[in-house]
Amino acid sequence: MTETKIDAKAPYDVIVIGSGPGGYVAAIRAAQLGLKTACIERENLGGICLNWGCIPTKALLRSAEMFDHFKHAAEFGIKVGSVEADFPAMISRSRGIADKVSKGIGFLFKKNKIDTILGTAKLLPRSGAWKPHQIEVTSSSGKTVYEAKDVIIATGARARSLPGIELDGKRIIEYRKAMTLPEQPKSMVVLGAGAIGVEFASFYRSLGTDVTIVEFMPRLVPNEDPEISKELTRAFDKRGLKSLVDHKLTSAKVSGDKVLMTAEPNKGGDKLTLEADMLLVAVGIQANTENLGLEAHKIVLEKGYIKVDAENRCGENLWAIGDVIGRGLAHVASSEGVFVAEKIAKVHAEPVRYDAIPACTYCSPEIASVGLTEEKAKAQNVPVKVGKFPFTALAKARAAGDTTGFVKVLWHAETGALVGAHLIGPAVTDLIAEVTLAKTTEVNAESLLATIHAHPTFAETIKGATEAALGHAIDL
Repeated sequence: MTETKIDAKAPYDVIVIGSGPGGYVAAIRAAQLGLKTACIERENLGGICLNWGCIPTKALLRSAEMFDHFKHAAEFGIKVGSVEADFPAMISRSRGIADKVSKGIGFLFKKNKIDTILGTAKLLPRSGAWKPHQIEVTSSSGKTVYEAKDVIIATGARARSLPGIELDGKRIIEYRKAMTLPEQPKSMVVLGAGAIGVEFASFYRSLGTDVTIVEFMPRLVPNEDPEISKELTRAFDKRGLKSLVDHKLTSAKVSGDKVLMTAEPNKGGDKLTLEADMLLVAVGIQANTENLGLEAHKIVLEKGYIKVDAENRCGENLWAIGDVIGRGLAHVASSEGVFVAEKIAKVHAEPVRYDAIPACTYCSPEIASVGLTEEKAKAQNVPVKVGKFPFTALAKARAAGDTTGFVKVLWHAETGALVGAHLIGPAVTDLIAEVTLAKTTEVNAESLLATIHAHPTFAETIKGATEAALGHAIDL
C-alpha cells in the first residue's frame, strides 16, 4: 500500500485545482495579491484550452487559411505553381505551439512564485470549519496531502458523446483525436454544428476532405443570430461543405475502414445512410467533477455542473469557476478567476459582466457576437434599432479579397445603448472587442459615430452598421 505523505510546508492561502485559462489566471492573480498559492494539474499546464482547444485549433485553422490564400494567389498577382497541404506538418506545428504556450504558463508560475503540484487532486473531508482544507494529490511518486485556507476548483470539462455512439478513438473520435490524426481523412461526418463542430468542419474542408455536418437543431451555429446561421450556410455551401440540419444521428458503427451511420429527420421521414472515414463527435462537453471529493463537502451538482452562488462559492472557503460550473468560454473562466482571487484577498472585485460576454467562432468565415440577438430582444420587449453593413460595401474587404458576410448591430431605440452585435466575415473575432467595450461602458450609438474610424479598415463596418441603424448610412 502506498504511504500518504503530509506536505511539511505551512498551509497555502490558496490552492487552485486545474491550470486552464480559469485556474492559471486565478493562481497568478492570487499570488499578485500576496497570497501563498499553489496550482494542482494532472496533465499539462494550460489545461484543455491551451493544449487541446483554443490555441492549437487556431493554429490548425491558420494553416488552413494560409493554404486557401495560396490556392487563390493568382487573384493577387502572385504565381506559386501547384500547392498541396502537408497534413502531418500542420499537425506538428499545432502541437509545437501548444507545447510552447504550456511552457509559458510554467514560466509565469515561477515568476509569480506559485508552486506547481503535478497529480490528481481530491478534497478530503474537513474535520472542522476553522481548519484548512486538505487536498490529497496522487502522482507517480505516491500520495501527498496539502493544506489551504481556500480552494478554487477549476477542473474544466471534456467532450461528451451521445447514447448509442461509442467513441473508439480511431474512427469515431472527439476533438482531441481530430487534432492528432496520423493522416488526413478523405471523408468525415461532423456531429454537431456548434463552435467546435464548424471549426473542425471548416479546417478539414479547406484541405479537401469531403465533410458533412449533422446538426439536431434547425440551423448551423444555433446559438447565433438566425441571419448569421443563414450566411454561414451560404458560405459553407459555396465551399462544398454539406449540412444536414434538423436531423439526429441514430446509429454509428465501424465497418472496416469506414463508419456507417444512420440519420433521421426530426420531424419524421426517410432515414439517410451516411458513410465516411471518420465521425467526429462535437455535441458539447461534460464537467470534470468525478473523484474530486465533492460529496464530503456537500457541493451540489446541477445538470452535472458544480452549483455556485453569485460570488462563485460552492462551499465553505470553496470556489468554482469556468467550464466545471457550466459557464463555458476561456475568457469567461479567466474573468471569474480574477474575480474569485480578489474576493479571497478581500480587495475590490469587479463582478463579471455576463451580459457582455463576446463569443467567437474561428471557422471560415469567422463569427463573433455579443449581447442579445434580434429574436431575443423582441422576446424581451426591448425596443431596438437594427443596422447592417455588408463587407461587399467595404473598400478594405475588396482590397483584401474577402467580402463574405456582414456586421449587424442592435442599439436601444430609447437609450441608444448597445443591445447586441452579430458579425460574420473577415477579422470579426478582433472587431468584436469594439462593440463589447460599447456594451460594458457608457458608449451609445451617437458616441460611437462620433469616434473617428480610420480608413480603410475593417472596423468601418461597425460605424457603417450603426449609421444604417440610425437611418443615415453613408456608404450603402
